[in-house]
Formats: sequence, structure tokens, C-alpha cells
Amino acid sequence: MINHNVFIALLHYPAMDREGRLIITSFTTMDLHDIARPARAYEINTYYIVQPVDCQRFIIKKQIDYWLSEEGLRSNPTRNEVVRLVKLCYTFDEVLEDIKEQRGRKPVLVGTDARTYPNTVSYRWLSEEIHKREQDFLIVFGTGYGIPPSLMETFDYILEPIYGAGDWNHLSVRNAVAIILDRLLSKNRC
Repeated sequence: MINHNVFIALLHYPAMDREGRLIITSFTTMDLHDIARPARAYEINTYYIVQPVDCQRFIIKKQIDYWLSEEGLRSNPTRNEVVRLVKLCYTFDEVLEDIKEQRGRKPVLVGTDARTYPNTVSYRWLSEEIHKREQDFLIVFGTGYGIPPSLMETFDYILEPIYGAGDWNHLSVRNAVAIILDRLLSKNRC
């Protein structure tokens, strides 16, 4: 695993609705596969899904268990391979504890958003820091209308927004993860 010092987390909680209220978002099956694939392609350590609702967790766990089973392996070996990177957690704190237990230290927390912040950093800068292999990095992705400001304030850095050709930058989280991992970890990064 080349990028053993990189972790990603998809937060279904805490999240915000369009009015900025704190909510829990629903899991979609595409979140599992379409984020696990680039996680595997860019050889990151672990892809965490944070979902505190038990009925949602049941669905996620059922999918993970199937793809990790003998039947899932026979059905689609590559799906089995990518799903091995996924860990389901109740809370964001549980993610942090898992990384600390695994690596012996707290990771550098990197938030993502469509806005800039005083601690916004460029892809080039973060890529260089990651490739030094001196620290662990947890890149956090929001769902719904983003990560609440109270959590954003706790991050060490915020990654600059993804800018397209124009001023529209409302991508699905699945697209954003793939683009960000490519910009940070690709062999052909700039």
C-alpha cells in the first residue's frame, strides 16, 4: 500500500441541510463502491463511512459482508478487493480512535468544502506533505450540504475547492473524492 499514511472519511453525521441545520444523511449504495474504487486505485490505507443510524448501518454492513464473503469473492473479485478497505463507524471520534490505535498517533485532519477558509491549502502543498510520509492524513468528506462549521473549525487544514471550467462546483461526493485523490496521489499529478 503506497499511501499507507492517507485515510478518508465520509460523514453522514454530522452533516447540514440547506438551511445549515445539523442532520444525519442517508447512505447510498454508490457511496460504498464509487468511493472504495478510487480508494483502492490510489492505494490509501482505509475508507471510513460514518453512519450512526442502526437501520442504515444494517444496510451498509450487509453489503460489506456480502462482498467480503466467499460468494461475493466468486461473484466479483475486484469488488471484494476494494470493499476490504472500508470500515463502518458510528462517530467521527471512532474514526480518529481507530487511526490512533492503528498508527500510534493522531492524523492531520484535512476538511473538504466548496468554500475557502483561512487555513485553506492547495493540492500541490498537501500532496507534497503526504509524499514526505512523515505524518498521517485523514481527508474528511461531507454529505448533504456539507460539514458543519463547528467541525470544520477543528481541522488542521481545509483543502481548496474543486474548481471546474466555470463557477459551478456542486459535485457529488463520489466525484469529489475521485478528483481529490487523483490530484493528491496520482502518478501523473502536476
